[in-house]
Amino acid sequence: MQKVLARGGVGSRREIERWIDEGRLKLNGEPVKLGDRLKAGDYLQLNERVVHWEKFAIQPTRVLLYHKPTGEVVTRRDPEGRPVVFTQLPSLTTARWISVGRLDINTSGLLLITNNGELANKLMHPSTQVQREYAVRILGEVSDATLERLKEGVELEDGKAKFDEIHFFGGEGANKWYNVIVSEGRNRLVRRLWESQEVVVSRLMRVRYGPVVLPERLKTCTFYELTDKELDLLFEFAGLERNEPVAVKVEPETRRVQNPRKR
Repeated sequence: MQKVLARGGVGSRREIERWIDEGRLKLNGEPVKLGDRLKAGDYLQLNERVVHWEKFAIQPTRVLLYHKPTGEVVTRRDPEGRPVVFTQLPSLTTARWISVGRLDINTSGLLLITNNGELANKLMHPSTQVQREYAVRILGEVSDATLERLKEGVELEDGKAKFDEIHFFGGEGANKWYNVIVSEGRNRLVRRLWESQEVVVSRLMRVRYGPVVLPERLKTCTFYELTDKELDLLFEFAGLERNEPVAVKVEPETRRVQNPRKR
């Protein structure tokens, strides 16, 4: 049961086990016990609300690599009416899309999106320490001493943080490009690290998440769906087993954003 609900993004396995201990999950009207299994026709409730678990159990895993532009927000609805990432994706008949981490409105680049909540949680969990790589354009010169401080670690309002690696990639005039790597997903971490040294970030783009690199041909507002073999490699990286049917690809006419490799 924990695995099925985790895949559906209801919660992590540990959270679901805690809910079972707290009596918040009921199966056919009875409190769920650790080790209970789901079978066709079972009636499941969480906090007295029905959980349509069947759609989680039958869905094959899909992972999209979306090239997010600046100006879009990673949320399902935006009260300010700004463009939303999830409206750019193909619709799902079961379950829902889950973003693997977030990018703020002013950050572009690689955003992993999946329908497998367990995979998403594993890739985001701090204990996994998945590397995130960013291309950063800054204004002005940065001293070697500043770069060294950023690699050794600086105190931010939510604790110490650092860049694992910093690589200079050139630039013209006042604009300089660096590639930086971090191993955690704190909110606006890359920007805040630079800003702690009074360095102005004029552009920020994520180019890699773990083993997944933003394809050079992937234009903004477009996505690429991982193949079956690529999914196997991602599951292996995450330390998860993949026992499920092969995903059926969405038909081109249902895409709101076309796969550039099909063009």
